Amino acid sequence: MKLSIIVPVYNMAAEGKLNYCMDSLIAQTLEDYEILAVDDASTDGSLEVLREYEKRFPDLVRVITYPRNKRQGGAKNEGLKRARGDWVGFVDSDDWAAPDFYEKLIRKGEETGADLVGCDYSLVSEHTFEVGKVVQNNTMAQTGLLDRDKHKSLLMRMGSMVIKVYRRRVIAENRLDFPEGIFYEDNCAGPLWSLYFTRFEKVEEPLYYYYQRQVSTVHHISEEKCRDRMKAAVLLYEQCKERGFLEEYKKELEYRFAELYYVNTLFSYMAGVGHPKLSFVRELRAGIRERFPLFEQNQYYRENTGGEEQRLIALQQRSNLGFYLWYRLKRLVRRLRAGRTGR
Repeated sequence: MKLSIIVPVYNMAAEGKLNYCMDSLIAQTLEDYEILAVDDASTDGSLEVLREYEKRFPDLVRVITYPRNKRQGGAKNEGLKRARGDWVGFVDSDDWAAPDFYEKLIRKGEETGADLVGCDYSLVSEHTFEVGKVVQNNTMAQTGLLDRDKHKSLLMRMGSMVIKVYRRRVIAENRLDFPEGIFYEDNCAGPLWSLYFTRFEKVEEPLYYYYQRQVSTVHHISEEKCRDRMKAAVLLYEQCKERGFLEEYKKELEYRFAELYYVNTLFSYMAGVGHPKLSFVRELRAGIRERFPLFEQNQYYRENTGGEEQRLIALQQRSNLGFYLWYRLKRLVRRLRAGRTGR
């Protein structure tokens, strides 16, 4: 079999979202593939929708179920266990793909001998195949035979996992999977997986449609999601250490860990959570110091982190309380100014 498409599904029956996704996969021009639709213990009508597709397309769709919610990482792992294709792809169940998405990516892989192939994606806010804002998720400089420099680049900027196809033998031989039970599972899996592939190629077209909506993992900030991002960073660190990558890619992992665990989490938490806790701010500083106490000297950090962010982080490294009070005061001032402007 050429390809296994794994679709983790949780409560996507409303507004025809799941149907639109599944219809786009049924319509793929590639021959000899399977769709593994994994219902992650949905509480709406998602499973019924999937069963209908399985009934209508028994040679194409297989539905996988289990009783306890495992989040997307667990659903993807269940799909990987049952995948039979030479290639594997992942699709979020509220997104969709152009009809020739998988045909073009796999043709590129087979023509070049690549074991990893990607493309660009289009940001859309309604169900359409009209191209919206195009996001170039990887650069052509990252493609070709993956030497140490290109592996460094992919480790730091792997990009989205859903716009790629992967040779399944690489996944199986290296026991690659996803963290379960957390959000942001790709933040751990993507960088780690990239170190095992040998050739990356790209189709420079937006063949995947990423559906933007207001209520999503990306747009809603909570302490739980912040902690899950921290867990993903810790798992990436631990996996790289266990698999022997920590010393070889120490500077890259230091930057990636600092960005994921600390910088992104610190500022999204302070800006997005209604009542941020000083104890959480302390925990973040302790966590980065435990693993990478000299991260501020990292060249990638200095080059890629904004000047104001670096100044605020330097303040927090000196004083948790000083940073916390300064940021809270700054946020209050912005609210007051916005209130006066809105009158």
